[in-house]
Amino acid sequence: MRVLLVGAGGVGTAVTRIAARRDFLTHMIVADYDVARAEAAVAALKEHEGRFSALRLDASDEDAVRRVLVEEHCDVLLNATDPRFVMPLFDAALAAGTHYLDMAMSLSAPHATAPYEQCGVKLGDAQFERTAAWERAGRLALVGMGVEPGLSDVFARYAADELFDRIEEIGVRDGANLTVAGYDFAPSFSIWTTIEECLNPPVVYEKDRGWFTTAPFSEPEVFDFPAGIGPVECVNVEHEEVLLIPRWVDARRVTFKYGLGDDFIGKLKTLHELGLDATAKVTVPGPDGPVQVSPRDVVAACLPDPAGLGDRMTGKTCAGTWVKGTKDGAPREVYLYHVVDNAWSMREYGSQAVVWQTALNPVVALELLASGAWSGSGVLGPEALPPRPFLALLEEYGSPWGLREER
Repeated sequence: MRVLLVGAGGVGTAVTRIAARRDFLTHMIVADYDVARAEAAVAALKEHEGRFSALRLDASDEDAVRRVLVEEHCDVLLNATDPRFVMPLFDAALAAGTHYLDMAMSLSAPHATAPYEQCGVKLGDAQFERTAAWERAGRLALVGMGVEPGLSDVFARYAADELFDRIEEIGVRDGANLTVAGYDFAPSFSIWTTIEECLNPPVVYEKDRGWFTTAPFSEPEVFDFPAGIGPVECVNVEHEEVLLIPRWVDARRVTFKYGLGDDFIGKLKTLHELGLDATAKVTVPGPDGPVQVSPRDVVAACLPDPAGLGDRMTGKTCAGTWVKGTKDGAPREVYLYHVVDNAWSMREYGSQAVVWQTALNPVVALELLASGAWSGSGVLGPEALPPRPFLALLEEYGSPWGLREER
């Protein structure tokens, strides 16, 4: 399989380190707007010389991306950029006749008059509108195939297929006990994406009501995470699983809650109150005259790169799917989960836990596509495909998942 990987940040670099150990990959072109990042990712894989190459590429330039896909005879485009680049990459892959895989979905837009009650443009709407075109092309766009969304959706499908006869609620729950020495505020994932998902109106799904929104950080609950992480307060956050799971899994209610903590939430609220979460460019003085910058990009530039935090980070991160329903007429409640210890991921791969956990799952998906264990056409989420091959291969990669009976 020949893969064009667009984005050589923390997640993209972790993708290369994981994929290098697998035989399914013939060649991976590592592309980034900052070619030095792509070159550094490739240079770190000296023992795999010839299977990886670096390239400068602007993810927003759809035609340039299409040309690379065609000229390099790529089978699939793997998008490891932030969500604002989803659509040009998604459309470039379709135009080139290749498969496509991302770890997020196209951006949402709040409802104009009732943002905390009604959905406006939902996550992924722009992609699902192109389903027929992907089906006609006989190509697969596998969207939301990271850890959350991604593995969490695989868990939902597995629960529906094998653990429950009837599902009342599916709730993705994410928590960690990670700390970063030397920083008062150092998000372990892209701050651009973190702001987007945390400050947008969270989406909830109910079968009798459909999709609707609530206020950011609503419905707090304390969830007890495994592997020594323990109780963490989680709140509603906008996330792709709520838009994906109901399309293929029958459940009365679907939610996503993230363990953020009061301090983290307070800082995000302050950024919003100051207008520093905005993506629209503002004019500021520069050495050669006025320049235009996005406030959110300025925040990202001022914070440490998440990819470089691993040496200062301790603790574990847990992604998982809580499911409540009935089996054989009796109530059942389970939590399917995946835990990564930062000390382990740094020792084994040189990548911090959060970016490594995110990167692992698209590589597993690529291998399933290469082998034919997963296949399809159109725009599909992970829950549209059989879960057993994925979960089995995840264990083969040396990163097993767990199941905890809640009652």
